[in-house]
Amino acid sequence: MYLITFRPGTPREEVESAVSALTRLGFEAQRIEAEVPLLLIRRDSGWVEAGSLGRLPGVLEVVRLAPEWRLAGRDAKPGGTTFRVRELEVGKTVLIAAGPCVVEDEKTLLDTARAVRQAGGHFLRGGAFKPRTSPYAFHGEGAEGLAALRRARDETSLPVITECLDPRQVEAVAETADILQIGARSMQNFPLLREAGRAGKPVLLKRGLGATLEEWLLAAEHVLLSGEERVILCERGVRGIAEHSRFTLDLAVLPRLREETHLPIWVDPSHATGRAASVPAMARAAVAAGADGLLLEVHPDPAAALSDGAQALGPAEFQALVPQLRAVAAAVGRTLG
Repeated sequence: MYLITFRPGTPREEVESAVSALTRLGFEAQRIEAEVPLLLIRRDSGWVEAGSLGRLPGVLEVVRLAPEWRLAGRDAKPGGTTFRVRELEVGKTVLIAAGPCVVEDEKTLLDTARAVRQAGGHFLRGGAFKPRTSPYAFHGEGAEGLAALRRARDETSLPVITECLDPRQVEAVAETADILQIGARSMQNFPLLREAGRAGKPVLLKRGLGATLEEWLLAAEHVLLSGEERVILCERGVRGIAEHSRFTLDLAVLPRLREETHLPIWVDPSHATGRAASVPAMARAAVAAGADGLLLEVHPDPAAALSDGAQALGPAEFQALVPQLRAVAAAVGRTLG
């Protein structure tokens, strides 16, 4: 739905011409009596660029009155989206996914999974396929990494969250993953979003490095339109001017998202801050701000990690953090796990 404002003094003939053009496009146009000509237009289906409407004769401004995210919008499910992954209730309780940035080898992964389980984590996260800025960096073990994730899941019973980079990987990754992750650099890889939406697994969609709320929700709309209703949004920091952290963690987006969408919202303070020392405070703040879940990087030996060791918590640090998160969740009327 749009509101079209015409320039003061626009001849009636031009307004009538615009109404005729809009009718041909399949819109219903309703005139509104005002000092300047106004039209309220509706269209139940289809698509048109607001900029194209602005080309009509005499038009001063076109304002969209309803969001484009029809399936992700709060009105689609006013009560919010919740779903189960095994015994875990996504969207109802605060959940923690923890593990290494990238799967390095089976022993390291198993050690991490055991530590995550013992400390009270709910999911094991780790990338078998990892997008890295440098082509010379470690990009994961691929199929071997997926096999290691399966063995870690079998031993610890922790559901697995792992990333897809390419539509051609989705089927293989979905055979292992309990939740498919779409990373920040892939947020607008639309063929990947659509393929992930057809895989039959929940999808965790990270916010792009410079993505607006609108771009993020429209990316989720691609997944929803493909048939997958179990979508989690994950804030992981956006590019800013700060030099004291890797990215700027936008916790202010959480209450706004609550207004706009019914989808569960998680936060990744590890990638946002880039510093292990900053992660606990931002994790606590995220829970206080209303996050439904956290993605945390944990590694048995962060100094030896092949990817993002600077932001990884050691097992003891993670174990100390979990009861703090439980206390913060209780303070805001939530439960942990």
